[in-house]
Amino acid sequence: MKVSREQATKNRAHVVETAGAEFRKHGFDGIGVADLMRAAGLTHGGFYNSFASKDALAAEAVGRVFAETTERLRRHALAAADPYAAMVRFYLSPQHRDAVESGCAIAALSQEAARGSSELRTAFEAGIAAYLELIVELGGVSRSEAMGIYATMVGALSLARTVLDPALSTAILVAAADNLLARKNPQAAPLRS
Repeated sequence: MKVSREQATKNRAHVVETAGAEFRKHGFDGIGVADLMRAAGLTHGGFYNSFASKDALAAEAVGRVFAETTERLRRHALAAADPYAAMVRFYLSPQHRDAVESGCAIAALSQEAARGSSELRTAFEAGIAAYLELIVELGGVSRSEAMGIYATMVGALSLARTVLDPALSTAILVAAADNLLARKNPQAAPLRS
């Protein structure tokens, strides 16, 4: 049965959205095209009508993920009295740590992306640049300082997701947040006493 152009556009957008979550959950190599399409509730056969390759889908999905997560972080931070502190606490929270499929693509996929296609790496580079701009905006810091802040946040989140001990995982998040907040405001009290 032929699908209308409008429905094909909706299906494509749904596949991109689904792929963003599935790639973060399973990794790029941990899920195949057939399983991605199944997760989207569509047949495998329609994939190549919409995408040139799995790499093309991955790059598009990552671009969308970065746009969504950056905007979500911006809205959350700007709603707080101290946007920088809100950003740091949100990013380095147990909730973000536990929500791999809806969280930061860098923390979930950067190691795989480093070995990915140039198309995929270009999408990651654009996403990283957007996060850095957000940190500059919210923190009132230089781009160089934003790089250090982002590297600390991503590293801490990655480590916290890696360890099995829940206490150690949370301690990593708290230590990184305390350090980043103290660096910005030396008089700030640590997150834990």
